[in-house]
Amino acid sequence: MSIDRLRAHYGFSRMPFGKDLAPGMLHAHDAHAQAVARIQWCISEQAIGVISGECGAGKTVAARAAVASLDASRHTVLYLGTPGVGLRGIYGLIVSTLGGTPRFHHAALIPQAQELLAAESTERGKQVVLMIDEAHLLDAEILEGVRCLSNLGMDQTAPFCLLLLGQPTLRRRLRQSTFAALDQRIAVRYAITGLSAEETQSYVQHHLALAGRSDTLFSDDAIGLIHEVSRGLPRQVNNLAVGSLIAAFAAKKAIVDESAARAAVADVAAE
Repeated sequence: MSIDRLRAHYGFSRMPFGKDLAPGMLHAHDAHAQAVARIQWCISEQAIGVISGECGAGKTVAARAAVASLDASRHTVLYLGTPGVGLRGIYGLIVSTLGGTPRFHHAALIPQAQELLAAESTERGKQVVLMIDEAHLLDAEILEGVRCLSNLGMDQTAPFCLLLLGQPTLRRRLRQSTFAALDQRIAVRYAITGLSAEETQSYVQHHLALAGRSDTLFSDDAIGLIHEVSRGLPRQVNNLAVGSLIAAFAAKKAIVDESAARAAVADVAAE
């Protein structure tokens, strides 16, 4: 199947349901807007925030939208998407991004990272945003090490914002007594939920409109099935919507009906 043929079949100006959307083009459903607002507050207050949600709920998308609104001359954003680098890797990222050369000895990296974070604020007048994605994969040592970065003594305000993005297990782990010192410093917690049935319909129509189709392309039954199976998780909605488009195209249909959506569901279930 040719993407060009599929686009021509539906009259798309671009393929819908892709990842390459500018922040201003994102669908502004309630959970997304709530997450963005909380992330922006954490950044402005240089606080610690935890944004949790199931895989594909839109945590990273919300963080990207919040960061896109920042003034680059006043903010330094450090994004870590692979927590598997370990504690030294996190410290090393901070130090190297802020212009330093990571010290060899592990014990010396903590004060070095703290000093550079403080200097970014006091000497350059820039707020640092440290964003750790997939944070539910962090072990106890790393979580404690991250807390140490924000612990400058005497409860002094940390010179940076720390955002932990992860699956629901992150939120539950942080409630354990082992992480009490970090848990007590968390100013904002937000769990991103899936789209409602109405939001799923609006979401699908929004993405189709971005692709040049503002008319009815998906039947109500098709969207209802996509919502039910995806549980309103945007990434799954995207996958099922694209699969439904392909199934309808293969059947030479002008409208994506419930049978096309069922074919997409069957493909996902077979993976």
